[in-house]
Amino acid sequence: MITLKSAREIEAMDRAGDFLASIHIGLREVIKPGVDMWAVEEYVRKRCKEENVLPLQIGVDGAVMDYPYATCCGLNDEVAHAFPRHYILKEGDLLKVDMVLSEPLDKSVLDVSKLNFDNVAEMKTYTQDYKGGLADSCWAYAVGQVSEEVQNLMDVTRECMYIGIEQAKVGNRIGDIGAAIQDYAESRGYGVVRDLVGHGVGPTMHEEPMVPNYGVAGRGLRLKEGMVLTIEPMINTGTWEIDTDMKTGWAHKTLDGGLSCQYEHQFVITKDGPVILTSQGEERTY
Repeated sequence: MITLKSAREIEAMDRAGDFLASIHIGLREVIKPGVDMWAVEEYVRKRCKEENVLPLQIGVDGAVMDYPYATCCGLNDEVAHAFPRHYILKEGDLLKVDMVLSEPLDKSVLDVSKLNFDNVAEMKTYTQDYKGGLADSCWAYAVGQVSEEVQNLMDVTRECMYIGIEQAKVGNRIGDIGAAIQDYAESRGYGVVRDLVGHGVGPTMHEEPMVPNYGVAGRGLRLKEGMVLTIEPMINTGTWEIDTDMKTGWAHKTLDGGLSCQYEHQFVITKDGPVILTSQGEERTY
């Protein structure tokens, strides 16, 4: 079922989006050559405990295991849903960090600082029943100086996201978003992942409608004021096809070993156009 969000719900998601954006901004100083990738997970956990925010990815249902971390950390050829881990970041790496967080909560209702984030079953009792404001955003980070290939991929992927958001207007259709992203990426020789897509947000992190990064203009669901969506193009240097780590059921990699990049913003469709709720303050906000 697709729901149109109330002003109260949008305000709560905006608060969550502001906090999540501050996390991404803070990670700019964390992600550097020589740093253990696990520092990304530690930074997010620390900020969540300090500011009483639930990391909502912990405990998400999986085919093999529930997701155990606050972040997804995709390195180089990893497309999405890869685990944060102990790996020393190297000059030229491409790291994508994705997360879903609540808005800052009232400590009298729940004291996040007292939760054990490593106890996935316990965390799931809080995260799966959460129905407040939440935000979902992925950002790509260049580790030190990167190659022209990596920089071009990052630039094209980020532009794909904004091109898709530009199409999210009242009266347009879902297919207009995907067609614009696909046309831009493929015209530059890149592959557009089909298996993973954007989506509606609220009251849970994955709601209808699904928002593919490919499609046919003029087709699909008509967009309406009050929809809150994510657009999250996953763009590959080679084939669009991906493979999944069957041991965990989570991490996806490019099938041919090529690089993959992802950017994601969450936004609300208003009568005046899309308004980004996870803006970091420096990019286009419409």
